[in-house]
Amino acid sequence: MSRIHVSIVLLALVGLSFCAGRAWGQSDHAARLIEGAKKEGKLVWYTSMSVSDAKLMVDSFTKKFPFAKVELVRAGGEAALNRMLSETRAGKWEFDLVAISGTGILIRHNLIAPYVSPEAKAYIPEFKDPAGYWTGIFNNYYVVGYNTKLVSEAAAPRTWRDLLAGKWKNNISLDQEEYPWYAALLAAWGKNNTQSFMRSLAQQNIQWRKGHTLIAQLIAAGEFPLGIVYAHTIESMKKTGAPIEWINTLDPIVVSVNGIALSAKPNNPNLAKLFIDFTLSKEGQELMRSLNRTPSRGDVEPPSPKMQQSKLQLKAVPQDMGARYKTYVEEFRQLTGQ
Repeated sequence: MSRIHVSIVLLALVGLSFCAGRAWGQSDHAARLIEGAKKEGKLVWYTSMSVSDAKLMVDSFTKKFPFAKVELVRAGGEAALNRMLSETRAGKWEFDLVAISGTGILIRHNLIAPYVSPEAKAYIPEFKDPAGYWTGIFNNYYVVGYNTKLVSEAAAPRTWRDLLAGKWKNNISLDQEEYPWYAALLAAWGKNNTQSFMRSLAQQNIQWRKGHTLIAQLIAAGEFPLGIVYAHTIESMKKTGAPIEWINTLDPIVVSVNGIALSAKPNNPNLAKLFIDFTLSKEGQELMRSLNRTPSRGDVEPPSPKMQQSKLQLKAVPQDMGARYKTYVEEFRQLTGQ
């Protein structure tokens, strides 16, 4: 073989090796983010997740990227919004990214910027913003749960409107602040149908309580036969032997999406994007599932096969709910007689 031919073969092998390295290792996108992130400071993350769960996400991220430093700021959705508004009005942009439910109001106040992660393609349209402002990281499914000792599977309601049957009068428990559920039904059914349903439901003498976990516990204890609960809570309780089940034929199953978004003026944009990519990746979403949360990513197994996205009629709570929050509260309370 001539020297020219040998050189060509060597160059080809080097090229193949380089391509393989890219295919089996980092993408160009990730490599650029990592290069930029190494030059940045400490990532500041505002989140409504529990401190313990958020810390596990941070620890996994910094283990994967040892150069990264993350400051975690935990606050409820409304508290986080008020903090960001207060800071930014004073000219301070402390946060690099935020993860809360109802991220639509952050868009309204120009607090976040579009960022379409390469991982976003694995998410259904209901769980990401069409303009790329946010992508879901975990969900809460609002469903009807029932006590299996008090209600047979055949007798259990199959739709929301089945709750209006006479046999359920005095036997339904709802959270007294079920505003997101109401807002999603409005988006799915329209105002007239939803408000007609709510008026009829109010005639069932609802057993009002505070907290979906408490309602699920009371259902399992036989306090009342059924109520609106979170599906992942029921799945967790079933593993301990609790006599409780949930309905997966509701149309729609209302979903509260906790989304992650990039600050409009991040101090550490590469670190922020790297963290978003990690959280949305299969690895990050499997970690989310290990925390007993329902991952938003479509190719990650949910807590139960019964919760497969493709098998359910899902409707996300409107992300701009915060903009009409007072209206939803007033309508819901009036319609239900609270």
